[in-house]
Amino acid sequence: MPEPLLTVRGLNAWYGESHILHGVDFDVSPGEVVTLLGRNGAGKTTTLKAIMGIVRRRTGSVRFEAAELATLPSNAIARLGIAFCPEERGIFASLDVEENLLLPPVVKPGGLGVDAIFALFPNLRERRHSQGTKLSGGEQQMLAIGRILRTGARLLLLDEPTEGLAPVIVQQIGRTIERLKRDGFTILLVEQNFRFAATVADRHYIVEHGRVVDLIPNAALATSMDKLHEYLGV
Repeated sequence: MPEPLLTVRGLNAWYGESHILHGVDFDVSPGEVVTLLGRNGAGKTTTLKAIMGIVRRRTGSVRFEAAELATLPSNAIARLGIAFCPEERGIFASLDVEENLLLPPVVKPGGLGVDAIFALFPNLRERRHSQGTKLSGGEQQMLAIGRILRTGARLLLLDEPTEGLAPVIVQQIGRTIERLKRDGFTILLVEQNFRFAATVADRHYIVEHGRVVDLIPNAALATSMDKLHEYLGV
Protein backbone atom coordinates (compact mmCIF):
# COMPACT_ATOMS: atom_id res chain seq x y z
CA MET A 1 0.00 0.00 0.00
CA PRO A 2 1.26 3.52 -0.74
CA GLU A 3 1.69 6.07 2.03
CA PRO A 4 -1.81 7.05 3.24
CA LEU A 5 -3.25 10.34 2.07
CA LEU A 6 -5.53 10.43 5.15
CA THR A 7 -4.63 8.88 8.49
CA VAL A 8 -7.14 8.89 11.36
CA ARG A 9 -5.99 7.72 14.79
CA GLY A 10 -7.86 7.73 18.10
CA LEU A 11 -10.53 10.13 16.83
CA ASN A 12 -13.08 11.07 19.49
CA ALA A 13 -15.95 13.50 18.96
CA TRP A 14 -18.81 14.91 21.00
CA TYR A 15 -22.08 16.71 20.36
CA GLY A 16 -22.47 18.67 23.57
CA GLU A 17 -22.14 16.08 26.34
CA SER A 18 -22.86 13.15 24.02
CA HIS A 19 -19.70 11.18 23.24
CA ILE A 20 -20.22 9.90 19.66
CA LEU A 21 -16.83 8.70 18.38
CA HIS A 22 -14.69 6.49 20.60
CA GLY A 23 -11.20 6.23 19.12
CA VAL A 24 -11.80 5.82 15.38
CA ASP A 25 -8.80 4.50 13.41
CA PHE A 26 -8.44 4.06 9.64
CA ASP A 27 -6.37 5.05 6.60
CA VAL A 28 -7.20 6.11 3.05
CA SER A 29 -4.53 5.82 0.36
CA PRO A 30 -4.22 8.14 -2.66
CA GLY A 31 -6.63 7.28 -5.46
CA GLU A 32 -8.75 4.92 -3.34
CA VAL A 33 -12.49 4.83 -2.86
CA VAL A 34 -13.08 3.75 0.74
CA THR A 35 -16.46 3.36 2.41
CA LEU A 36 -17.64 3.64 5.99
CA LEU A 37 -20.47 1.15 6.44
CA GLY A 38 -22.69 0.76 9.47
CA ARG A 39 -26.15 1.08 10.90
CA ASN A 40 -27.89 4.40 11.44
CA GLY A 41 -26.35 6.21 14.40
CA ALA A 42 -23.06 4.28 14.25
CA GLY A 43 -21.02 7.46 13.85
CA LYS A 44 -20.26 7.44 10.11
CA THR A 45 -21.43 10.96 9.31
CA THR A 46 -19.91 12.29 12.52
CA THR A 47 -16.57 10.84 11.38
CA LEU A 48 -16.73 12.86 8.15
CA LYS A 49 -17.73 16.00 10.03
CA ALA A 50 -14.96 15.51 12.59
CA ILE A 51 -12.38 15.13 9.80
CA MET A 52 -13.72 18.31 8.22
CA GLY A 53 -13.70 20.25 11.51
CA ILE A 54 -17.47 20.75 11.50
CA VAL A 55 -17.68 18.88 14.80
CA ARG A 56 -15.61 21.25 16.87
CA ARG A 57 -15.17 19.19 20.03
CA ARG A 58 -12.84 16.42 18.91
CA THR A 59 -9.59 14.82 20.02
CA GLY A 60 -7.13 12.43 18.42
CA SER A 61 -5.13 12.76 15.21
CA VAL A 62 -6.33 13.40 11.66
CA ARG A 63 -3.45 13.76 9.22
CA PHE A 64 -3.90 14.78 5.58
CA GLU A 65 -0.60 14.51 3.72
CA ALA A 66 1.79 16.28 6.12
CA ALA A 67 -0.83 18.41 7.88
CA GLU A 68 -2.45 17.69 11.25
CA LEU A 69 -6.12 18.67 10.98
CA ALA A 70 -7.36 18.01 14.52
CA THR A 71 -6.72 21.56 15.71
CA LEU A 72 -7.70 23.38 12.50
CA PRO A 73 -11.02 25.09 11.74
CA SER A 74 -13.07 23.78 8.82
CA ASN A 75 -12.18 26.67 6.47
CA ALA A 76 -8.46 25.94 6.90
CA ILE A 77 -9.06 22.22 6.31
CA ALA A 78 -10.97 22.98 3.09
CA ARG A 79 -8.10 25.08 1.80
CA LEU A 80 -5.73 22.13 2.18
CA GLY A 81 -7.72 20.31 -0.49
CA ILE A 82 -10.54 18.41 1.28
CA ALA A 83 -14.19 18.87 0.32
CA PHE A 84 -17.33 17.65 2.08
CA CYS A 85 -20.61 16.86 0.30
CA PRO A 86 -23.29 16.55 3.03
CA GLU A 87 -26.27 14.23 2.89
CA GLU A 88 -28.64 17.22 2.92
CA ARG A 89 -26.76 18.60 -0.13
CA GLY A 90 -26.95 22.25 0.91
CA ILE A 91 -28.20 23.62 -2.41
CA PHE A 92 -28.96 27.36 -2.30
CA ALA A 93 -32.60 27.55 -3.35
CA SER A 94 -32.46 31.18 -4.52
CA LEU A 95 -29.51 30.54 -6.87
CA ASP A 96 -29.64 28.76 -10.20
CA VAL A 97 -27.48 25.75 -11.08
CA GLU A 98 -24.61 27.73 -12.54
CA GLU A 99 -24.58 30.20 -9.63
CA ASN A 100 -24.49 27.30 -7.16
CA LEU A 101 -21.53 25.81 -9.03
CA LEU A 102 -19.61 29.08 -9.02
CA LEU A 103 -20.22 29.88 -5.37
CA PRO A 104 -17.40 27.95 -3.60
CA PRO A 105 -13.89 29.37 -3.96
CA VAL A 106 -11.16 27.52 -5.84
CA VAL A 107 -8.65 26.42 -3.17
CA LYS A 108 -6.24 24.34 -5.27
CA PRO A 109 -5.33 24.05 -8.95
CA GLY A 110 -6.74 21.10 -10.83
CA GLY A 111 -10.45 21.56 -10.18
CA LEU A 112 -13.00 20.96 -12.91
CA GLY A 113 -14.39 23.88 -14.88
CA VAL A 114 -18.12 24.40 -15.31
CA ASP A 115 -18.11 22.87 -18.81
CA ALA A 116 -16.31 19.76 -17.52
CA ILE A 117 -18.90 19.42 -14.74
CA PHE A 118 -21.70 19.76 -17.28
CA ALA A 119 -20.04 17.04 -19.37
CA LEU A 120 -19.99 14.82 -16.27
CA PHE A 121 -23.64 15.65 -15.44
CA PRO A 122 -25.50 16.48 -18.68
CA ASN A 123 -28.74 16.96 -16.69
CA LEU A 124 -27.19 20.02 -15.07
CA ARG A 125 -26.34 21.59 -18.42
CA GLU A 126 -30.00 21.38 -19.39
CA ARG A 127 -31.02 22.92 -16.05
CA ARG A 128 -28.20 25.46 -15.76
CA HIS A 129 -30.60 28.39 -15.34
CA SER A 130 -33.07 26.56 -13.05
CA GLN A 131 -33.28 27.53 -9.40
CA GLY A 132 -32.23 25.03 -6.76
CA THR A 133 -35.83 24.57 -5.58
CA LYS A 134 -36.84 23.32 -9.04
CA LEU A 135 -34.31 20.48 -9.22
CA SER A 136 -35.14 16.86 -8.54
CA GLY A 137 -33.37 15.04 -5.71
CA GLY A 138 -31.03 13.39 -8.19
CA GLU A 139 -30.20 16.70 -9.88
CA GLN A 140 -29.53 18.29 -6.50
CA GLN A 141 -27.10 15.46 -5.67
CA MET A 142 -25.32 15.94 -8.99
CA LEU A 143 -25.08 19.66 -8.29
CA ALA A 144 -23.75 19.09 -4.77
CA ILE A 145 -21.00 16.81 -6.10
CA GLY A 146 -20.25 19.06 -9.06
CA ARG A 147 -19.92 22.08 -6.80
CA ILE A 148 -17.07 20.55 -4.77
CA LEU A 149 -15.27 19.40 -7.93
CA ARG A 150 -14.68 23.03 -8.89
CA THR A 151 -12.70 23.73 -5.73
CA GLY A 152 -9.61 21.71 -6.65
CA ALA A 153 -9.98 19.41 -3.63
CA ARG A 154 -8.37 16.00 -4.15
CA LEU A 155 -9.97 14.26 -1.16
CA LEU A 156 -13.77 14.12 -1.38
CA LEU A 157 -15.93 13.23 1.62
CA LEU A 158 -19.33 12.07 0.30
CA ASP A 159 -22.13 11.48 2.80
CA GLU A 160 -24.89 9.12 1.57
CA PRO A 161 -24.80 10.31 -2.07
CA THR A 162 -27.38 7.72 -3.20
CA GLU A 163 -29.89 8.17 -0.36
CA GLY A 164 -33.45 8.32 -1.69
CA LEU A 165 -32.48 8.38 -5.36
CA ALA A 166 -33.99 6.38 -8.22
CA PRO A 167 -31.92 3.40 -9.42
CA VAL A 168 -31.03 5.07 -12.72
CA ILE A 169 -29.60 8.07 -10.83
CA VAL A 170 -27.74 5.77 -8.43
CA GLN A 171 -26.09 4.15 -11.45
CA GLN A 172 -25.09 7.57 -12.77
CA ILE A 173 -23.59 8.52 -9.40
CA GLY A 174 -21.67 5.23 -9.47
CA ARG A 175 -20.28 5.95 -12.93
CA THR A 176 -19.28 9.41 -11.75
CA ILE A 177 -17.38 8.03 -8.75
CA GLU A 178 -15.58 5.54 -11.03
CA ARG A 179 -14.64 8.39 -13.39
CA LEU A 180 -13.37 10.54 -10.52
CA LYS A 181 -11.25 7.66 -9.28
CA ARG A 182 -9.72 7.22 -12.75
CA ASP A 183 -8.96 10.95 -12.74
CA GLY A 184 -6.97 10.62 -9.50
CA PHE A 185 -9.48 11.76 -6.89
CA THR A 186 -9.52 10.05 -3.49
CA ILE A 187 -12.97 9.43 -2.04
CA LEU A 188 -14.19 8.58 1.47
CA LEU A 189 -17.79 7.50 1.13
CA VAL A 190 -20.47 7.00 3.78
CA GLU A 191 -23.11 4.57 2.53
CA GLN A 192 -26.05 2.55 3.81
CA ASN A 193 -26.38 0.76 0.47
CA PHE A 194 -23.53 -1.75 0.64
CA ARG A 195 -24.56 -3.22 -2.72
CA PHE A 196 -23.86 0.15 -4.32
CA ALA A 197 -20.67 0.54 -2.28
CA ALA A 198 -19.45 -2.82 -3.61
CA THR A 199 -19.59 -1.47 -7.18
CA VAL A 200 -17.28 1.48 -6.53
CA ALA A 201 -15.11 0.91 -3.44
CA ASP A 202 -11.72 -0.70 -2.85
CA ARG A 203 -12.21 -1.31 0.88
CA HIS A 204 -14.95 -1.08 3.48
CA TYR A 205 -14.55 -0.08 7.12
CA ILE A 206 -17.36 -1.22 9.41
CA VAL A 207 -18.38 1.32 12.06
CA GLU A 208 -20.25 0.30 15.23
CA HIS A 209 -20.98 2.47 18.26
CA GLY A 210 -18.43 5.09 17.24
CA ARG A 211 -15.58 2.65 16.53
CA VAL A 212 -14.15 0.95 13.47
CA VAL A 213 -14.63 -2.74 14.21
CA ASP A 214 -13.65 -4.42 10.94
CA LEU A 215 -12.06 -3.94 7.53
CA ILE A 216 -13.36 -5.85 4.51
CA PRO A 217 -11.52 -5.59 1.18
CA ASN A 218 -13.95 -5.37 -1.70
CA ALA A 219 -12.52 -8.59 -3.16
CA ALA A 220 -13.56 -10.40 0.04
CA LEU A 221 -17.08 -8.97 0.17
CA ALA A 222 -18.77 -11.99 -1.42
CA THR A 223 -17.29 -14.33 1.20
CA SER A 224 -18.11 -11.91 4.05
CA MET A 225 -21.83 -11.51 3.46
CA ASP A 226 -22.96 -13.33 6.61
CA LYS A 227 -20.71 -11.15 8.72
CA LEU A 228 -21.79 -8.01 6.85
CA HIS A 229 -25.48 -8.83 7.31
CA GLU A 230 -24.88 -9.20 11.03
CA TYR A 231 -23.08 -5.86 11.22
CA LEU A 232 -25.67 -3.99 9.20
CA GLY A 233 -28.80 -5.78 10.37
CA VAL A 234 -30.00 -6.56 6.83
